[in-house]
Amino acid sequence: MFFVILGTVHAVAIEFQAMVTGLKEPWGVAILPNDTFLVTERGGRLLLVRGGRKSIVAGVPEIYFSGQGGLLDVTLARDFAKTREIFLTYSKPQTSGGAGTALAVGRLNEDGIRLENLRDIFESLPGATGGRHFGSRVVEAEDGTLFVTNGDRADRPSAQDRSSHNGSIIRINRDGSVPDDNPFVDQAGVLPEIWSFGHRNPQGLGLDLAGELWTSEHGARGGDEVNHIRKGANFGWPVISYGRHYSGLPIGDGTEKPGMEQPKFYWDPSMAPSGLMVYSGKLWPEWRGDIFVGSLKFNYISRLSGTPLREVEQIKTQQTRRVRDVLEAPDGSIWFISVAKGAVYRMTP
Repeated sequence: MFFVILGTVHAVAIEFQAMVTGLKEPWGVAILPNDTFLVTERGGRLLLVRGGRKSIVAGVPEIYFSGQGGLLDVTLARDFAKTREIFLTYSKPQTSGGAGTALAVGRLNEDGIRLENLRDIFESLPGATGGRHFGSRVVEAEDGTLFVTNGDRADRPSAQDRSSHNGSIIRINRDGSVPDDNPFVDQAGVLPEIWSFGHRNPQGLGLDLAGELWTSEHGARGGDEVNHIRKGANFGWPVISYGRHYSGLPIGDGTEKPGMEQPKFYWDPSMAPSGLMVYSGKLWPEWRGDIFVGSLKFNYISRLSGTPLREVEQIKTQQTRRVRDVLEAPDGSIWFISVAKGAVYRMTP
């Protein structure tokens, strides 16, 4: 199987293996020991897959299934072998009639058929009506804190309002408490969980080989971004952007403004970025440290490399249709979700 490299044919063969098929709107995947894995379906099912066979995991939270909302990301705790804890993000129904991005943690029982002691440890405030821009990726940092992305919920100004979680990346401890070294702790009128803000809809989140945080984020019409996240930083939405409104009108004040971060890379036209992963180089040493981002719109996996960062390859095959999540397995293989195929695939040399 060959893949496309910026319009030419790359000479390295890649094997694609379907790990499971027959999924309905898969969103997130997490790889367990012993050749098993978990996958979420946005409609509310969490599935355990063993040998290609799917089993429904009971005990998932009630979800708000509308628009882009539903059961979204799934991530294993770093100490899963000891605790069997997993993290789920989802759109949570709220008493106001709307919904907010929530993070839950629970224990996967030994048989893998039920979540036990499931509890929410974060819920975005104030929430919003409508079904757009939930963000909703979660990763656990090396120090055990958790990062969760929140979209602006299609309320653009709220991404600059730090009394709201909208348009922010939040950082919390495993028990839901706020780390003492978060940037806005004890600042009046600012929610202390916020780590960075000014984001539109970050649907990709990953740690690089130095443990630093990166996102892939949806722009509007153009201006999809890859960002290197810094503590307390303002990433500009909707004041600055390299995109335009869907009407064609300009966004905000242009592309730059003092005190606001620049993307490390942006796409124009938009490619609808999804999951993001930084690769270890285990099976492809030449790819060590490269960033992989799925495209929902143009049906490929982008490989970005270099300083300044640039897109150096597009892995585009019949399997890469509407790529939703991308991750590296412990053996160095690259796994991804194809929504259009209803499948999870594994890439190896």
